[in-house]
Amino acid sequence: MQFNRREIVQLGLVAAGATVARPATAHHGWTWAEDEQSTLAGTVVSISMAPPHPQLQVKAGDGVVWLVDLGNPGQTERSGFTATSSKAGDAIVVLGNRDKDKTKMHMKAVRITVAGKNYDMYPERIRTN
Repeated sequence: MQFNRREIVQLGLVAAGATVARPATAHHGWTWAEDEQSTLAGTVVSISMAPPHPQLQVKAGDGVVWLVDLGNPGQTERSGFTATSSKAGDAIVVLGNRDKDKTKMHMKAVRITVAGKNYDMYPERIRTN
């Protein structure tokens, strides 16, 4: 099958548009989270540093396991938190914004504290009373 120059340019534009649009859909911002911040204390179950957002699973004192989104990989790294900063079984305190849907045990961290050390994912968003 032969393509003429115009068809090749059109195919290239379609492919470029699909590539550019894809990352934008992966980022979900803060619209799903409550404005009010809350604190979750528990123990780390697991850590994932995979994009688009590193995540923790945290077991609260009542036994419920929460999914905690950290900053994007760059923000998480700038906060000082790495895959070796914590491990399963470590005590943790998460300050963040929980999901508006109360059936979901999900929150976005602005700060996590492990062994007395704060890791500020979104320092500009931290509100303490």
